[in-house]
Formats: sequence, C-alpha cells, structure tokens
Amino acid sequence: MGDTVTLKCNFRTDGNLREIVWFRVTEGGTSKQKIFTYDAMYNTNFSHIEDFRRREDLVYQSTVRLPEVQMEDDGPYECHVGIYDRASREKVVLASGSITLHVMSPPKSISVEAANQPARFNRYEAQNFTLVCIVTGGKPAPVVYFKRDGELIEVHPFTSSEKVENRGLLGAKDSQPHISRELDDTKVQKSLSFLGPYSEPVRLDKDRPQRSYTSGAPSQEEPSPTTEVIPETVISREFPRWVLSSSPLYFFNHTQSELHDGTMEVQATLTWHLNPQLDNEALFSCEVKHPALSMPMKAEVTLSAPKGPKLSMAPSRAEVGDTVRIKVEGFQMGPKANEVFPEPLFTWTRVGGPLLDGSEERFGKVLVLDRVPAELNGSMYRCTVQNPLGSTNTHTRLIVFENPRIKKKAKHLNLPNSSGDMLGPSLMMLLLSLTLELT
Repeated sequence: MGDTVTLKCNFRTDGNLREIVWFRVTEGGTSKQKIFTYDAMYNTNFSHIEDFRRREDLVYQSTVRLPEVQMEDDGPYECHVGIYDRASREKVVLASGSITLHVMSPPKSISVEAANQPARFNRYEAQNFTLVCIVTGGKPAPVVYFKRDGELIEVHPFTSSEKVENRGLLGAKDSQPHISRELDDTKVQKSLSFLGPYSEPVRLDKDRPQRSYTSGAPSQEEPSPTTEVIPETVISREFPRWVLSSSPLYFFNHTQSELHDGTMEVQATLTWHLNPQLDNEALFSCEVKHPALSMPMKAEVTLSAPKGPKLSMAPSRAEVGDTVRIKVEGFQMGPKANEVFPEPLFTWTRVGGPLLDGSEERFGKVLVLDRVPAELNGSMYRCTVQNPLGSTNTHTRLIVFENPRIKKKAKHLNLPNSSGDMLGPSLMMLLLSLTLELT
C-alpha cells in the first residue's frame, strides 16, 4: 500500500491495431470500470514492409501506471485489444488478458490483553489463564506467535470445542515444559515466593516442608484479633503443592475476520494453567510477521501481582454531611517497576460492620460515602486488590469532624427555657395552641 504499480499488457499480432482498453474489475466481477484507452486512429504505428504480400508480426506493449495504490485498488485488471479484421476493415477482432493485483497492508495496531478479567485470586485451585493478542489492519492476514521471556513458546492447537480443564494438570514426567528455568540460587532469590521462613530457597525438585509460613511476624508477636495495624499491607504468599510440581502446556488458537476496508483482524489466544509463583513477573510478548513489514511487530505485557495499594481521601478533612471519596491512586512498584497486569479487582469493606449504604462490599477503584454522619468517626475501611497472580489489602481510617454550619443551624432551631433546658414536645404544643386561640 502506497507503492506505485505498473501493469503491462504485451501482445503480438500481424494485423492493424484498433484500440487498447484497460478495465478494473469490481464487485466480484459483475462490474468493470474503464481506466485507460488507447485509440490507434489518432496515433498510428507504421511498419516498413518490403513485400506488401508478406505481413510481419508486430509486438506491442501497453503500460498503465497506478500511483500510490490503496486497498481499494486491490483486485483483477483486464487488458482488451482490438485488431482490424483482414477481410473487412469494418470488423474488429477482440482479445483480452487479465491479471490480479494484490495490495498488501501492514498491520496498523497490535495489543495484548487478558481474557475474563478482572478475576479473583484462588490459592487452592488451578486456574486457566488466557492472553488474547489482537492484530488489526493487515492484508494478507499476518502470522502471530507468542514468546515468553524472549523464547518462542511451543504451543498445542486448541479448538473452541476442546476444554483445557478436562486435560487436567500434567505431571512433570508427562509434560514438556517449554521454558527452561533452571532454578539456580541467583534466580531463586529474585522472587520472595521461593524463600522459606529462614530465607532458604525452596527447590522445585524437593518436597515442600509441612510447615506453613507467611511474610508476617512470629505468632507470639502478632497483635490480638481485636486490633489492627495501620497502614497494613498483607500479600498472600501461600500456595498449594500442585503449583510447585506442575509444568503447563500452552494451547494456541487463532481466528481471523475481514474488516470493512478489506484488511484482516486476527485474534490469537494463548491458554495455560497459571502458576502464580513462576508466572509472576514473567514477560509475554505477541509478535507478528508480515510481508509488508521489514521486522516483526510486537506487544509485550509483564504478569504482575498487585502490591501495596496507595489510598487517597477527598476531602482530606471530612466534616459531618460531606461526601467522602476514598480512591486507589496506584501501587508500590518493585525493582522492575512493572504495572499490575492483568487488571486487578478492587473490593471495599468496612471493618466490624456494613458500609454506609448497608451493603457488605463494594467494587471499583473508588469508594463513595455520601453525607457521612458523625457515627462513622473512627471507622476503618479495608481495600482488597487481587488478580489471578496474588492478593493484597490495605486499610484506612475515616476521621469525621464536626460541621460548624450544621451545629449553628441546630442551635438556631432549638428553643431553650429559662432553666437552660430544651422545651419538651408537650410544652411546645401547648404554646402553639395558646397562640392559635389568641389569634
């Protein structure tokens, strides 16, 4: 697309040329558009012939130049040649030839996203995880493939009627792990998920210790259940043994469809059993090869679990009756500064009771509390952020101050008696009835 294309029509005849006409064939061959005409009556070629009784063949070439071809120029073209009949100059003999022009268009965009997200983190059950690569604008359809950490992934064909869940988790002896991840001490120490309670690497080829451990402090130093530490961030690090003893098979599927401009859209999917320990911080790339590209086109994503959500509250000083918004502004970035992928699920709960609207939990990056009452002063809210690679949560406490405007209105509406106490309802009704009688 954008190139200048030259179409040539070569023919040989011993007759007299009448005309040459070029057509663009459209609408599947049902319509023809004339794009060039050569009329020999106004531009005659003469041949030097010694014996007029002997005719010689003349070679002709008709050239049509198409500058900066676009996708609508794609399709068949026909060259029609008219030659005067020998017996009668009133008759014209026609001949034609055709050629098909294929206009290539490089892909315009490529993106990688996770299917069926956001989703919860599941510590005790294997989850299928699917990456979807969408490539638009290419013609012909491009070749799409996936890489993990720069290495081409060996994939197995997967059809829509096939269910990956039924294949189960293959053992190490039955599966062919694609990624060569020799777990030397240097690589193991890069991930906290492989460290035991005494900072000893957990090898995948050994049984996991029976003891369970977390990243928290020893049990004797933990706070009591009725108290909470603020700010608090807890990252789930416990995984069952099946996670450490499995190597996934990657299943690949792709579909393509034609867009309105004649280009193709390709959707390629990569599905496997997710391993939250090995797959966290793994780099996946979708790459495209196309004859109109000088080098592969690619898009990359790094699988990353959420870590330490940062909360903000507006207004910073909440008063009675204000609408308070608590929002997740971002996350604590690790040494690689990766964004959280796939998109996490945000869940809000109130510690020790329901939310202001009576619900147990709310979803979204922002928690809105409309017209907060004074009773919410000191209430604590938990934000849980999770994706299939991990879960984390943090807390914030709401401090509600008195509203001077509301306090002033309340004093204005209340009527004190001589002793300084408020008038009771019966006395107020008595005063009202006396006022009516006097009127």
